[in-house]
Amino acid sequence: MEYQEMLDQITERLLDRQLIQATISQPRMKSNDLKRIKLKPIELKGAYHIQVEYQFERILKHENIPLENIAEKLATFFEDFRQLQGDFSTESIQIQLSKKNKVLFKSTKNAAVKTANLSHNRKKQYLLDPDVAHPFLIRLGVQSEDGKVKKQKYDKFKQINRFIEFIDDSLDYLPKDRTIRILDFGSGKSYLTFALYHYLKVMKGLDIRVTGLDLKKEVIEHCAQIAKDLNYDQLEFLVGDINDYNEESAVDMVVTLHACDVATDMALSRAVKWNAQVILSVPCCQHELNRQLEASLLDIMLQHGLVKERFAALATDSIRAEILQLVGYDAQLLEFIDMENTPKNILIRAYKTGKQPSPEQKDRYHAFTQFLNAKPFLENELKEYL
Repeated sequence: MEYQEMLDQITERLLDRQLIQATISQPRMKSNDLKRIKLKPIELKGAYHIQVEYQFERILKHENIPLENIAEKLATFFEDFRQLQGDFSTESIQIQLSKKNKVLFKSTKNAAVKTANLSHNRKKQYLLDPDVAHPFLIRLGVQSEDGKVKKQKYDKFKQINRFIEFIDDSLDYLPKDRTIRILDFGSGKSYLTFALYHYLKVMKGLDIRVTGLDLKKEVIEHCAQIAKDLNYDQLEFLVGDINDYNEESAVDMVVTLHACDVATDMALSRAVKWNAQVILSVPCCQHELNRQLEASLLDIMLQHGLVKERFAALATDSIRAEILQLVGYDAQLLEFIDMENTPKNILIRAYKTGKQPSPEQKDRYHAFTQFLNAKPFLENELKEYL
């Protein structure tokens, strides 16, 4: 089979809505940061789309492609990858390309016709069922008294569920034989703190003790009253600053949400020093690198204030994740909520592995920070660990 014929055949199946799911993999270049691409059909606002999940080494990104644009997209995918494994309504397909695009095409007929479950995609299966009344969501104003998610609060409901997914993914890294100690720095109105407690304590029945810490006294008093009213007896809220909290010598999970600028780095540093097994951090208002940034080769980008701000924020989170890698964590940058809701949608997730970095990793990190003229606060805080 010729290369163009292969593209035409796969495109035809996609246009005929035969796709169940497919994975495109085996990058042509080992240096390619994008490791694989997953495809599945979904229905958005009554229209059929192909959802594309881009899997980088530490980041997942999603894009929903209208059917009329899929042929062009598919062609670009095979410019960078040499393998496809796909499940279609009547067959399974395997494609392997040589370096010169010689095609090995194998099709195996299914025993029965398969149908993509688009209705499942229309109604996402949330860990918190939107049709069930959750007392903490009612008290926080996300659900009405009869347990229905309020229309104006649906984005918040989705955010809460996305956060719980990260919590659920972290369970294997938490202790099973003692009380799990969790700290939430900058808890604010504490939607996610209450969600974390409800999921782990009420739904999963785990032995946990959670502390939410924030500087706003009136907010802390309000949250403490809600916790008392809900009988969340292992959830406390305290007024305090990240740097001044010295009540612990070891913590299992550290959560930091929208701590401004280097306050995020302070929390990450404390988490590492406490030997936290799980770190979940959503940064905010990142100014440190923006002030330091000096790289003449990037002047075409950095001459624009908006671009400089966004580049500095992305570079800052990349540096944070890399530092966590260097001190023994498996760190990833993940999409927290949809970009259409806020551009500040990156979550740093790190699991303690104890893996030692290679000299090449250290050299790569130092080359990157030197290129940007970056002097990261977190690097200085953890210099004894690096």
